[in-house]
Amino acid sequence: MAKKTIILLGFVLLKFILQYVLISLAYDLHRDEYLHLDQANHLAWGYLSVPPVTSWIAFVIKLLGNDVFWVKFFPALFGALTIVVVWKTIVELKGNLFALMLGAAGVLFSVLLRLNLLFQPNSLDVLCWATLYLVVIKYINSESPKWLYVGAVVFAIGFLNKYNIAFLLIGLLPALLLTRYRTLFVSKSFYLAVLAGLLLVLPNLVWQYLHGFPVIHHMQALSETQLVHVDRWGFGRSQLLFYIGSLFVIVAGLYALLVYRPFQKYRLFFWAFCFTLLVFIYLRAKDYYAIGLYPIYIAFGAVFLGDLLKSGWKRFLQPVAVLLPVLLFIPMYNFVFLNKSPAYILQNQQKYQALGLLRWEDGKDHPLPQDNADMLGWQELARKVDKVYAGLPDPGKTLVLCDNYGQAGAINYYTRNGIRAVSFNADYIDWFDLDKPYSNLIRVKELEERESELAETSPYFQNSSMADSITNPFAREHGTTIFSFAGAKVDINARLKKEVAEVKLAVE
Repeated sequence: MAKKTIILLGFVLLKFILQYVLISLAYDLHRDEYLHLDQANHLAWGYLSVPPVTSWIAFVIKLLGNDVFWVKFFPALFGALTIVVVWKTIVELKGNLFALMLGAAGVLFSVLLRLNLLFQPNSLDVLCWATLYLVVIKYINSESPKWLYVGAVVFAIGFLNKYNIAFLLIGLLPALLLTRYRTLFVSKSFYLAVLAGLLLVLPNLVWQYLHGFPVIHHMQALSETQLVHVDRWGFGRSQLLFYIGSLFVIVAGLYALLVYRPFQKYRLFFWAFCFTLLVFIYLRAKDYYAIGLYPIYIAFGAVFLGDLLKSGWKRFLQPVAVLLPVLLFIPMYNFVFLNKSPAYILQNQQKYQALGLLRWEDGKDHPLPQDNADMLGWQELARKVDKVYAGLPDPGKTLVLCDNYGQAGAINYYTRNGIRAVSFNADYIDWFDLDKPYSNLIRVKELEERESELAETSPYFQNSSMADSITNPFAREHGTTIFSFAGAKVDINARLKKEVAEVKLAVE
């Protein structure tokens, strides 16, 4: 086996080890992970929350047993493949062994260690960005039309995973116009590749059309409730921190694209970087949307530095450059990842606050980072719902109705009674079994909305009670309450159908 292959395999192995080490057993899965895992039970060409690829991966996880190991395996795999893609990009750019090691270390010891902890579309999104950029380089080097079709396939996979990859094209296409590659727009192969890409994503576009383009509703809600809190300066600061250990490599890559002669034909990547980042800033995008932009520039910078530091006394800077991402990773180990317990975070709250880690999507600081709080209390909730469910008369006719997708997904993941909880939130609005006769109701209510539940709902049932609640003080769902209603006096199904129709109409 070649020396370079052994080194690459070493980086990949280390990547997998770190992804399993950097998450504490004190945490459950993340609320988003429960939703994505539940999509495996409702395969479709689209969802209100995400495109369909995540559900396909969730279905594979389901076939493998739905164990946490496999839930964490796939984001780790996509992160490892991102290292491989950057490695292959450096090879394509004719980088030396030092460049390969510098690029691999820069990608490994970066924000991707954090991103690849959770089963969300983001990990595959970054991989697709890096791969599509590699395909562009392959096309530039060969001008073979086959790479246009490969690019169409990669884009389609990325689009069916997360619409965020559209920003790659928004930045890349005007960059092409500024270079000699503008001739691509009069190429027959280019438009055939575009057509191939459209055909691949067409099922999802049809799904969007048939459901009234919920992605537009989703983006409007996102803009009103979350993006409005995005600080553009904060966005910029985050970009500096994401790849802080290899920031000098990225800067070197951007510089090289302007002055380094072997990179002259790749100059469009400089303009693509500028356009893409400006669009993100203008739209007040969440900072992590841009994470996929940088790996390709680590590749450019690594190759440039590999040439710059290849001889004389400069060679002695090579190990320093490779070790720098590792050295900057070490102090981040205690704060950025999910490997510290809630008690540890509370004891070191000032440091977390100084790093901006306690700021949630609502623009306010909280005791724990949002992701940490979103990974607590779920098993407790499912266990208590199971107990309430088992104590009801004729439990098979029980509707378990939750306030949000995290509650419903967690109950469905952990339940031992075969419960299929639903919600009027996110994708669950499409997953109600409206033909099943219901006579009981378990209502899971968030803390701030629970006070009026008994008064409003108990008149419609023979027996009502506030059965239990989430007691974990660190959970974002702390205080979420489980209500039990048995013996319906009204037609639950008729009321349910009406409410589902009203919510769907509002979404569409």
